Amino acid sequence: MDQSQATPYSRGIASGSELIWLWIVIEYKNKGILYFHLSKKRNISITKRFLSHIVNKYGFHAVSSDGGTWYPQACRFLKLNHHIHSYFEKSIIERTMQYIKDRTGCFNDYFPFRKNKCKLNNVKQWLKLFVYQHNQEIISKLTVM
Repeated sequence: MDQSQATPYSRGIASGSELIWLWIVIEYKNKGILYFHLSKKRNISITKRFLSHIVNKYGFHAVSSDGGTWYPQACRFLKLNHHIHSYFEKSIIERTMQYIKDRTGCFNDYFPFRKNKCKLNNVKQWLKLFVYQHNQEIISKLTVM
C-alpha cells in the first residue's frame, strides 16, 4: 500500500458508556489502514504522539486532515507539511471510518465494557484483528486484478 497518500484521522467511537477516540491512518487510494491508536482525549499532545509514531514507521510525508486545530499545530511542531484534504479524500475517509465505527458498535453490543475507566485492551485487540482482516481483503482484491 502507498503510505505517501495516507491520511491521519480521528473519530469518536462509543465504548460502553464512554466516548473514546480512534486515531487512524488510511491509505485512501486502496482504503487500507496503516496505523491506529486509541485515546480517551483528543488534543495537541496526543496528536503529536500519534503523528510521531507514524513518522517513525513511515518517514516524513505530508499530512492531510479535516481541519481540526490540533493537526496543523502538531505538524508545525514535527516539521510536517499539512493541508486540508480534498472532498474526494474526505469521502473515502468518512466511508472507511463509518465502516469501522459500525463494526466497533456491533462488537460493543455483544461484548460491552461494564467497567468504568476500562484500559481499552479488548477494543485494541479487536481492532488489531479487524485491521488485519480488512487489509487482507484489500490485498486479495489487488492481487486478483
